[in-house]
Amino acid sequence: MNRSNLTIAVRVALHVRDHGSATVNEIARNLELSRTSVENAVGTLTELGLVVDAPSAGGRGAGRPARRFTFESGSAYVIGVDVGIASVRVVVADLRGDVVVQQSFAGVAGARDGAAKLTAVVDDIREVLAGAMIPTSRLRAIGVSLPGIVDDSGRVVTSVVIPEWSGIDIGAQLQAVFGCPVSVDNGVRLAAVAEHHLGVAQLVDDVLYLSVGNRIAMGLIIGGRPRRGIHNAAGDIGRLAFPGLVTQTGQLTWRSGQTAEEVFGLARAGDASASAELGDFVDQLARGIATLVLTVDPAMVVIGGGLSAAHEQFLDPLRAALAAHIGLPFSVPLVEARLGAEAASHGALVFAFRRHASAIYNLDGMPVPPITPLPAEVVVGAESR
Repeated sequence: MNRSNLTIAVRVALHVRDHGSATVNEIARNLELSRTSVENAVGTLTELGLVVDAPSAGGRGAGRPARRFTFESGSAYVIGVDVGIASVRVVVADLRGDVVVQQSFAGVAGARDGAAKLTAVVDDIREVLAGAMIPTSRLRAIGVSLPGIVDDSGRVVTSVVIPEWSGIDIGAQLQAVFGCPVSVDNGVRLAAVAEHHLGVAQLVDDVLYLSVGNRIAMGLIIGGRPRRGIHNAAGDIGRLAFPGLVTQTGQLTWRSGQTAEEVFGLARAGDASASAELGDFVDQLARGIATLVLTVDPAMVVIGGGLSAAHEQFLDPLRAALAAHIGLPFSVPLVEARLGAEAASHGALVFAFRRHASAIYNLDGMPVPPITPLPAEVVVGAESR
């Protein structure tokens, strides 16, 4: 981002948002602006409620201390929601991008139909807001992650995981309830966005993110932006890139056990058939990734999903197999995702800040803030519905 092209008001807002309180003289010096320009910008930002007087530190010198200004981060909030069959995750951040509450709930699998699934998500969001004592009126935007192909307007084109929502504008439904802008996108794409913005891939702009869990799905970051494609289907590659590993819905299948966890456990215990199946799985997966790598030529491959934590059984042999399949005099870093199961909800939060900056800050041109997640021990989990 070239901050020199931003308006003076935005530059001043970013300075106090991202660097802390400051006087007019300090802001003018750091931004190389005139004092008058900064004073005018501070006046505008004060009227918008984005900047307030900082608490006085009490100086020792004679005379009144210089007036300091600080960013009013708690005046409004933005929400990221990750909707899934197994879980619904909700994160709430203030205007500085600091996550103030994060909670997980049972997924929507038990809801009887599409309307009931949507009601369950609405109830989850309301519960989080009530628990944090945040009135709905202070909610500025919502980002939603869900499984399926989603068009650029936020309408669900198709979802094999939540088929009742196919063809439904979930964003419009939520906007009607909460009265703020809502953006919706594919969960794996938003997980890639999160790893690029605040996770393991912050320093590179071409990223191939692969989620390997119950399914195999991909998200692409090209030139620092998520790749949607003309039909919004970029990344829906499970059935084609990994034949033999997945079903028509992208679901992974196993011969030696019912689940991946069971197969990995059997292999660790020395079961020959499970070890052989795992070896074949890694080799076929590496072949598919090599095809994608040589098509996109990313700076990094990020592996997320439930299998990403199995280092010695999965990631280490996958790296070796990938290098063998690529067979060229360069290597592509293959790394474990940093955000784990929380990636998509935080990606939805980034998405909301990016899509609705003007509504969030009442100021055009404000970029996405650095997102600061809560420590893992602070995250709240809920029991089944």
